[in-house]
Amino acid sequence: MAEFAATVYQNEFLPDGGTDVNAIVTVTCSGAGTAGATGAGSGAVGEIIIVDTSGSMGHETMEAAKDGAQAALAEILDGTRFAVIAGTETATLVYPPVQSGPALAVMDASSREQAAGAISSFRASGGTAIGSWLDLAGTVFASVPEVTQRHAILLTDGENGEQPKVLDDAIKRATGYFQCDCRGAGTDWKVEEMRRIATALLGTVDIIPSAAEMRDQFRAMMQTAMARGVADAQLRVWAPQGAQVLFVRQVAPTVEDLTDRRVEVNALTGGYPTGAWGDESRDYHVAVRLPAKAVGQEQLAARVQVAIGADVAAQGLVKATWSNDSELTAKIDKQVAHYTGQTELASMIQEGLAAKAAGDDATATTKLGRAVQLAAETGNEEATTRLKKVVDVDDEKEGTVRLKKTVAKADEMALDTASTKTSRIKKS
Repeated sequence: MAEFAATVYQNEFLPDGGTDVNAIVTVTCSGAGTAGATGAGSGAVGEIIIVDTSGSMGHETMEAAKDGAQAALAEILDGTRFAVIAGTETATLVYPPVQSGPALAVMDASSREQAAGAISSFRASGGTAIGSWLDLAGTVFASVPEVTQRHAILLTDGENGEQPKVLDDAIKRATGYFQCDCRGAGTDWKVEEMRRIATALLGTVDIIPSAAEMRDQFRAMMQTAMARGVADAQLRVWAPQGAQVLFVRQVAPTVEDLTDRRVEVNALTGGYPTGAWGDESRDYHVAVRLPAKAVGQEQLAARVQVAIGADVAAQGLVKATWSNDSELTAKIDKQVAHYTGQTELASMIQEGLAAKAAGDDATATTKLGRAVQLAAETGNEEATTRLKKVVDVDDEKEGTVRLKKTVAKADEMALDTASTKTSRIKKS
């Protein structure tokens, strides 16, 4: 049986007239088991592998994609419902065979072999209409209503050929219904496009720069999905009458702003989606604005809960105490400061790369210089390493950099996709 725990990090002391309370809430899940653990067995779990088979897929990439998809198949637990979709300007359900309509097969040795055979027959042709791929995945999941834990892997090597609104509408239809991890092969796909899908569908986005990495990435994604024994959890934030929840963000392992995903639980409580869980820990930054109270008064600023269905699995309390002791009120909690920097780091990388792509080298240099500075300050070594492939660093501490004259496109895209990945505060 999965167990959740919530730990709050904050400085609860506010100065006279102070209103804003910030806290980092670390949520840890243990004993999650395997996919389907909180449902009616593995049959309550659905997995769909979506592979781009458009004409832009070169021979090497296509062969690697087949290999990767088959590696993912090998990781799906027996009894799990699953399907395979080939994507071009339309979406085609290649397994299970369409008889009376879209469906999910049950994984066993026989169906795994048949699905692998269907994948081996992929041939590259046609265009790219990712919205149709997402819509077919939703239809296939809906064919088996008892499936409550739904996850897809989506691979593309190119830019979507649909009108932006068509993809946006498809993303909206999928949002809240299934999760999706997105991967881009090579360098001819759009990071922003795949990030939109992954963010809305509570998944991850990354680049697979070389065909040799395809198999390991597919295997890792499916292993992670199969280790998620909690089908869905909701983060709930209660704030007192008269208070305003300024924002709710996941800040580790990646930065994801959940503020606009709020659904009303009751008049004072909002619920925010977190998706499925395995044995893992995630950090959330919660900011609440309170009406100021007199020095010496105390107040509960927020109650942060993890809910599985109607049941509360864990709770953390965020407090506020007004004080005229400047030594108490001036301190910024280390966790809050760290993740504030990590959130800014993600923005600076994305904005800097966008400016560079637009030919605004001055803005790109400033933004990426600030990113270098923040990466150093927060100890994000992965971001520092990736940034140094795009800029020459003169002074890390001051954020003084120069744009490299020649940068591999894959390195820029890798920096972009990894921009939201955060590092935890180093233990002193």
